[in-house]
Amino acid sequence: MKGIIVKGVGGLYHVKGEGNLIKCKARGKFRHNKFTPMVGDIVEVCIKNNQGVIEEIYPRKNQLIRPFVSNITQAFVVVTLKHPDINLNLLNSFLILCEANKLKTLICINKIDLVDKNDKETKHIINMIESSGYEIVLLNAKEGIGLEKLNRNLDDEVTVFCGPSGVGKSTILNNIIGKEIMKTGEISDKLKRGKHTTRHSELIEYGNGFIVDTPGFSSLDISFINRENLKYYFPEFLKYEGECKFSDCLHFKEPGCKIKDEVSRGTISKERYEFYIKTLEEISTNRRNRK
Repeated sequence: MKGIIVKGVGGLYHVKGEGNLIKCKARGKFRHNKFTPMVGDIVEVCIKNNQGVIEEIYPRKNQLIRPFVSNITQAFVVVTLKHPDINLNLLNSFLILCEANKLKTLICINKIDLVDKNDKETKHIINMIESSGYEIVLLNAKEGIGLEKLNRNLDDEVTVFCGPSGVGKSTILNNIIGKEIMKTGEISDKLKRGKHTTRHSELIEYGNGFIVDTPGFSSLDISFINRENLKYYFPEFLKYEGECKFSDCLHFKEPGCKIKDEVSRGTISKERYEFYIKTLEEISTNRRNRK
């Protein structure tokens, strides 16, 4: 029987297939090959002595390590401008990870009731995100404001909710589902960041798709990205592809760079470009250290 892993805890996997939910263990060959089943994996299951056994894991379209989930088709990246304050470097790291995994991406700014939408800084951040090619949804999840737009984007997708702790991912998910699926937590007054409220990844069937809530976290590893490919993970760069003097331009120190020209003109966000350069240098340093 073919199915999808919707939950995995302590070596026991819950597989949804043919309308049934089956508890399974994985064959030892996966452990010996150091290949661990993931939530989201499409698998082949057989039933032996009333116990499901995962016999085969089909090739993955993509996979995330933190959170540990595979075959995602889109991401809702949840952030807040206040409580906690937005971390633009972290947001940009999430966006690179989404682009590298070819995910459709929607940026959800939650707790919008805590800020003045006409405030100069708020308008600047929203403009920076939108000018980079991303769609934004403004939310007040506790009041259910803006959630109808998220609902319209869930059908026929496997959607991951990602973002730092305390931004309201679990609240959004619970309000969409209509009941408390994941526990929610408070912001630490001392640390000004959220508690880790979600302890595991779990796919939840919704309409014709699945959604997954994931543990909040404050850092991302994007060291697997090749420095030559990094520029392709910035959508605002792509419209100028082929317009640089050199075809292999990294948009850094090369003369005749169209991207640097557009940054000077203000058509490409200076903050986004500076993050690109910072990441490019980190990748280059890591490459040298591995040699």
